[in-house]
Amino acid sequence: MSSEIPPQVQNQLAQLQQVQQQAQALAMQKNQMESMKKESEMALEELEKLSDDAVVYRAVGDLQIQSNKDDTVTKLKERLETLSLRLQSITRQEERISKRFTQLQEQLKQAMGTQGQ
Repeated sequence: MSSEIPPQVQNQLAQLQQVQQQAQALAMQKNQMESMKKESEMALEELEKLSDDAVVYRAVGDLQIQSNKDDTVTKLKERLETLSLRLQSITRQEERISKRFTQLQEQLKQAMGTQGQ
């Protein structure tokens, strides 16, 4: 039995590593989006406890701008909707990557099985 790995198997290994890196990147993005969503939900909860005439400041880039409660609530709800959609998209991408990873693993097992014979 030769210890040299055929080019086809090397290619499949490289693809498997690439898919694994993509999965890790998606997991990091998902964690970040979930964290941002949780922060926005907590901010919205706190905002809704305030009186309608309360002075509210919101971050716009590096600035804090005075705003009214209604506008801030609307902006937070829009942000939550955007984050939810992004999370759904990432979840679908994760599912596709997971299927591709499993597929590549099976191909490698088959290739390695035929190499050993």
